[in-house]
Parts: sequence; C-alpha cells; structure tokens
Amino acid sequence: MNNRTQRILCVDDEPLNIRLLEAMLSPRGYTVVSAMNGPEALEKIRSERIDICLLDVMMPEMDGFEVCRRIKSDDLYRNIPVVMITSFADVKNRVRGIEAGAEDFISKPFDSAEVLARIKMLLHVRSLNEQLQNAHDQLEQTVHERTRELTRANIQLTEEIGERKKAEKSLQGTYVEIKGLKDRLQAENIYLQQEVAQQYNFGEIIGQSDLLSQVFLRVEQVANMNATVLLLGETGTGKGVVARAIHNSSSRKDRPLITVNCATLPATLVESELFGRERGAFTGSDVRQIGRFELADGGTIFLDEIGEMPMELQSKLLRVIQDGEFERLGSPRTIKTDVRIIAATNRQLDQEIRSGRFREDLYYRLNVFPITMPPLRQRRDDIPLLVNHFVTKFNNKIGKKIETVSKDTMNSLQEYHWPGNVRELESVIERAVIISQGTALQVVDRLEALGSTEETVGHDVKALVALERNILLQVLQKTGWRIEGKKGAAMLLGLNPSTLRYRIRKYGLFRQ
Repeated sequence: MNNRTQRILCVDDEPLNIRLLEAMLSPRGYTVVSAMNGPEALEKIRSERIDICLLDVMMPEMDGFEVCRRIKSDDLYRNIPVVMITSFADVKNRVRGIEAGAEDFISKPFDSAEVLARIKMLLHVRSLNEQLQNAHDQLEQTVHERTRELTRANIQLTEEIGERKKAEKSLQGTYVEIKGLKDRLQAENIYLQQEVAQQYNFGEIIGQSDLLSQVFLRVEQVANMNATVLLLGETGTGKGVVARAIHNSSSRKDRPLITVNCATLPATLVESELFGRERGAFTGSDVRQIGRFELADGGTIFLDEIGEMPMELQSKLLRVIQDGEFERLGSPRTIKTDVRIIAATNRQLDQEIRSGRFREDLYYRLNVFPITMPPLRQRRDDIPLLVNHFVTKFNNKIGKKIETVSKDTMNSLQEYHWPGNVRELESVIERAVIISQGTALQVVDRLEALGSTEETVGHDVKALVALERNILLQVLQKTGWRIEGKKGAAMLLGLNPSTLRYRIRKYGLFRQ
C-alpha cells in the first residue's frame, strides 16, 4: 500500500479527539475520514473506501463494541482492522474489545508515536494478508486450469488417435518427476470414469447354456489368481466382458482395468501407448506420455486382439510378463510394474506361430489359463434371454415400449447362424427397436436360416461368403482401401475396424 492513498476512519463523539488524531495523521500522508457516532461510522464504511478504523469505546446510541461487532460480522468489511480507543488501565474494556473482534488498542491521552506505530504495523499486516490472499487465489486458479487441462487430455487418451493428438497438444511443458504420481492418479481416475460409464459387469454375460456355464466356472476358478488369462473366440462373443468379469472378481478390483485394442493402434504408436515415452523421444513428441502398463500398475491390463501386435514389440511384452519391468521410449530408466495380463484374440495363434507372425515363447507365456468363448450359433438356447435383455436395454435408451417378441420372430433369430455373434445380435435388436411400431418387436434385417441338410448348409454358406467377399472388396475399392474414419470402409459397412481387418485377412483380399 501507498501512504498517500490510505484512508483512516476516526470515530469519536468528542470533536477534540478527532482533531488531535487528524493533526497526527494528516501530516504523514494519511487521509482522515471522521464520524461522530456508531451509525455514521457504519455508513462511512459502507459508502467509502476505508483502510483502518480508529474507534472510541464510549459513545452515545451505539458504543464502540457494537460498532466493531457489526463491522466484523459483515463479509465485505470484516478485513478492515479496528483499533479501539480506551484508557490505558481499562482492562475490562480491552477484553470486551478483543471479544468484539478488535485487532489493537490505543490509549487516551494519545501518544503520537504509539498511534503512528500501531497504525503503520496494522496497515503493513493487512497489506501482507492481501498479498497472501491474492497469491493464494492466483495459485488456486492456476491449479484449477491445469487440472482441467489434464482431465481433458486424459479423457481423450482412449479415443481415436486423431482426437488424442489434439489432447496431447493441450499438455504444455515438461513434467518434473515429483508430479509423476499426480499425473498417473489423474489418468487412472479419468480412465475409470470412462470404464464405469460403459456399465459393463458380470451380469451382462447373459445366458444359461452349458457352454456358457463352463465359461462362468473357468472365470470363478481363475479370478482370484494372478495367472495370465488368454481369451479365445470369434469377434463379438464377449471376450471383453469376460475380461472385466475376471478383473471385478479379483483382488485387484479396486485398481484400474486398462484396455488396449492392439488392432486399432497404428504400428508406429503401439510401443509409446503401451510403455510410454519421454519428451523428444521422436519427432513430434513434445510432451511426456505415461504408458498403459504404468497406468495399470497394481491392476489389470486387457490386451485385446493380441494377435495384431507387431513382432518387434512382442519381445518387449514378453519381458514385462517375465520380469515386470520396461523402459519408456527415450528413457534409460527401468520402471517396475505389478500388472495382471488378460489377452484376447480371434486368431489361431498356433497358425500365426507357424507363419512367423507370433512368437512361440510369448504364446506359452500368455496361454497359462485359456478360456474359449463359444460362438452364438453354438448356444442358441441363450438367444431368447439375450433378445429380452437387449430389448429392455434399448427400450430404456430410446424411450420405446416393446413388450412382446412373436414366436416366428424368435424362431428366425434362433435359426440364424450369427457370424457376428452377440455383437451382431445386439445391433439387429437395436435397429428393430428403433423401427418397431406398437409394442411388438419387428425385425427388419433379412435373417436367412441355415438349411436342414449339409448340402444346403454348404451352398448357403458358400453363397454368403462369396457375397460378403464381393461386398467387402467393392466398399474397400470405393474408399480407396481406407478402413477407419468417417469415410472409411468400416463405418460404411457398420463394422468394427478390427473386424474388417480380420475379414480382409480371412478372404485374402489385397489392394491391386
């Protein structure tokens, strides 16, 4: 504060006392504002800027103690220092002044040096308090803005690579090592919120068939162990839901379950996504990134489509499984991690080993406890349960009231061979709920049942395969073999990009 701008309110019913105080203070550069009684003093405080108040104890109408209490009870003015004017020996009034909230006292008759010293000290303390409050407010604002940036960046971590790059640009500067733990906890919190929002739980593995009961038994057997689990089965059979069921039934359920889809990550980014990178590890990496294995420490990591992992990274994954350690890209420091691994694939890994696309030693490390998910066509008795589950789900989501499924419709659903498994069934039911009028489910998809003889089955399957192959080829040529994105073949076909890549390999399609 500057002495030339400091305004001191002197409150006393004796004009002589006010003139004495003014004679002391005005030559020192203070502006003196006077009031003859309590109500006038309160009005001055409300209408003018006051830096400190000198307040006489004994006044008519309203004494100094009441004036002080009213000043201190108002959030707008409680920070104004109040100095009570009393006699030197009046201990009782000094106690009452402290109880009312006064910061200090000056005695009558006035001692010029005492008055000036006490005012200077109180104004200095108030100035320091204001500086401290301003610094605190600025720090709170900085922390709030920084936390908001980190939250936005980590939410985008699990989205498409293009969106993730936008989030990475919002992260500025280099994080010092002491902030590493805070970054990791923040990332875990965001990731867990996303996972909880998906509302996956063990109850969503719908079915009562013998094959599914065997899966339930296997899950119960391995859940509380730390053994590595390999989930096998076609696309859409629910391997991700089973992975979550294993994690949620394990002792690690209070730690994060981090999901990595190896098929959706570009080969150039897989390593940095899994193991992290330091700033400047490669061109364009202007910030440090915490990898999925580091985020999953103490929890579980689910490596979906493990058969898609590049060969050059399989050895690094093998080291994590064996030794529980790795290094970030661009860093010589070894990081220890305690992670349970659940892997899943729709490939035949033994064939991938023979073709040189998958390491045999990694396969044996992953295949500790295999669980095979049965395709939907092998558990047709579960289809009515699944249909009812999905109808209820999309009724709530869309706001429909579908109450019945006709016998013919259910028979058609049970006789169809479901190449896309539960995922395809869910999509069919969602479309049916959307277009259905009234309370009965109307399935619009053309679901051709398998023939009763092997010859008919073979003919229909071959025709379906040929048709699907031709459709895939046409759409890929139309999109210039672009698989992902808004104009990619996967979106036009209504398929997951990993599913489309699997079918491209399955049918031996290649760009000419």
